[in-house]
Amino acid sequence: MNKFLIGDRSIGSGEKAFIIAEVAQNHDGSLGTAHAYIDVVAEAGADAIKFQTHIAAEESTYDEPFRVKFSQQDASRYDYWKRMEFTRKQWQGLADHAGDVGLVFLSSPFSKKAVSLLSSIGMPAWKVGSGEIFNQDIFHEMAGNRAPILLSTGMSSYKEISTAVDVINKLGLAFAVFQCTSMYPVPLTKVGINVFQELKDRYACPVGFSDHSGSIYPGLAALGQSIDLLEVHVTLDKRAFGPDVAVSLTIEQLQQLSEARDVFSCMAENPVDKDVIAADLSEMRTMFSKSLCVKEELKKGTMLNEDLLTVKKPGNGIKPSEMQKIVGCTLARDVTPDRLLRWEDIA
Repeated sequence: MNKFLIGDRSIGSGEKAFIIAEVAQNHDGSLGTAHAYIDVVAEAGADAIKFQTHIAAEESTYDEPFRVKFSQQDASRYDYWKRMEFTRKQWQGLADHAGDVGLVFLSSPFSKKAVSLLSSIGMPAWKVGSGEIFNQDIFHEMAGNRAPILLSTGMSSYKEISTAVDVINKLGLAFAVFQCTSMYPVPLTKVGINVFQELKDRYACPVGFSDHSGSIYPGLAALGQSIDLLEVHVTLDKRAFGPDVAVSLTIEQLQQLSEARDVFSCMAENPVDKDVIAADLSEMRTMFSKSLCVKEELKKGTMLNEDLLTVKKPGNGIKPSEMQKIVGCTLARDVTPDRLLRWEDIA
């Protein structure tokens, strides 16, 4: 499997999962809110924060319908995208802020002009939204800075994914393929965690998971399967306004995922050897295991049989597996049931 870098982080098999917090439109066009997301995402332990760079005139028309008619202030989807726009200077400020708090800054472009804008401020990787996988001209535009491609596949067949991967390979770019399902929110029955291994087998690349469920459980399941990249939408509050809130996790849930990632990574980096563990726990084994003991007070000269014997803690006496060695033997001294039977008790 090919590995690549996003910033200074290595992505691929054996590496810690790279967590991307997707703000999307949850800033609702407010630059101040966008900056607020950067601070809380950094505090929650994610590796990257991702926005979406929309330039209405370059990607949309007044004929584009609302996926969900949610807005009380935008007459059309085009107007909404217009309201989501930031200037190049504003995008640069967001990128600088992210870098200052230790986050990788990412943004998905939805037009060639958006690619050009983001290239001018530096983009360490390109996240291609599920709808843009069919717009392969954008791959050629992205190839200019040689950054890796993070390819979402939320509405694509394997044939369509393979076509996009062929284009990316011909451009000589590193890439990862993301499983996602373009439903908002996606039911847990359609999340598709079974697809991860299939993507790895088909494309021999790092595999990501972009979650639209609004639940923490798919992300935890993905981390448990050693996913290479995990992208989740985030919101400051589940009661906030916007079309992406329903598919988002809270910042507290993002922090839980970050902590879970570290736990899963720790377990993966420290495989257990049962023989070594057994040796390390020899003292504990003695405390918890049992040894042979008599059931009642017995006098010297008594011949031992199985009916006279039992097992009790601790395990530093005659092992139960050695019972047949003493059956038929006689006692060398008086013994009681409140002490372990010792070899010196046997004649």
